[in-house]
Amino acid sequence: MKITTVGLDIAKSVFHFVGVNRAGKLVRKKMIKRTELIHFFSQVEPCLVVMEACGGANYWAREFQKMGHEVKLIAPQYVVPYRQGNKNDYNDAFAIAEAAQRPNMRFVQPKPVEQQDVQMLHRMRERLNKQSTALVNQVRGMLAEYGIVIAKGKASFRSKLPDLLENADNALTVKGRSIFYQLYEEFTDIDTRLKNCDTQVLQETKSNHVCLRLEAVPCIGPVTATAFYAAAGNGKDFTNGRHFSAWCGLVPKQRSSGGKDNLLGISKRGNAYLRTLFIHGARAVLRHSNGKVDRFSRWAVALVERRGFNRACVAVANKLARIAWVIAAREEEYQMVD
Repeated sequence: MKITTVGLDIAKSVFHFVGVNRAGKLVRKKMIKRTELIHFFSQVEPCLVVMEACGGANYWAREFQKMGHEVKLIAPQYVVPYRQGNKNDYNDAFAIAEAAQRPNMRFVQPKPVEQQDVQMLHRMRERLNKQSTALVNQVRGMLAEYGIVIAKGKASFRSKLPDLLENADNALTVKGRSIFYQLYEEFTDIDTRLKNCDTQVLQETKSNHVCLRLEAVPCIGPVTATAFYAAAGNGKDFTNGRHFSAWCGLVPKQRSSGGKDNLLGISKRGNAYLRTLFIHGARAVLRHSNGKVDRFSRWAVALVERRGFNRACVAVANKLARIAWVIAAREEEYQMVD
């Protein structure tokens, strides 16, 4: 019997293959070592190969596509309902194949190498930013033990700590001063690497036509534009703007029953990093909307007066996400409406 769909449970070293026919009946199953996987699939007739969207899935998707296979990825949470019996690797692989045959299943588009490069840049930048913030907070806490208090923020830390280390009249000991100086050097090194990341983000923006169009949207700069591209590419995998906004977690959760709609707070599903950037951009929009006469600014100001600043931030972020999708997916230019 011919294999039409393959469910592949991927891992670091050992992979579990389950092949089913058009009727969903098991045809073949096999445990395969990583070093043998490419050779094994080269001997399989072209078919649909389905994996969970997890670490390494994009690489394997590209390799299988080179062999003529059609590849689809499924979010892991959509596979769980189709698993039968206890959780093991073969049952996981069979559940993947079963889920792929559902007519309404949602799939994740494999990322090309260019998108992965930009995504890796943003992940490195995010990690450095967290390390920098944690270091500043730690040093501020340790300085407080010596009776020295400096204001919050990296700018204050950057400007005041060198002066404190040079001041011989404070309570710092020679050993303590040496340790704080090492911590400041560590902060400077992270700061330099962060600036290098920002330079690379700017270079990516200038060479990417999707990012260039997105930058025209209010308060979407190089960081948000490249983060959009890293996460969603050209946006054409989403049905519409609301679909993309829901994927970012910017739409209300629902708990509806009996024909009565009950909307809760935003779902916070999907890409938390991109959602954070859109909300930060929305805050900037609201801060600078007073006095502007275009339709978007008037709507934002009226929303703040009616619903409050925080709710307005989320609503504006939702609007920005939808606008960004239209510009990316439909290849349009942003036009401000009076």
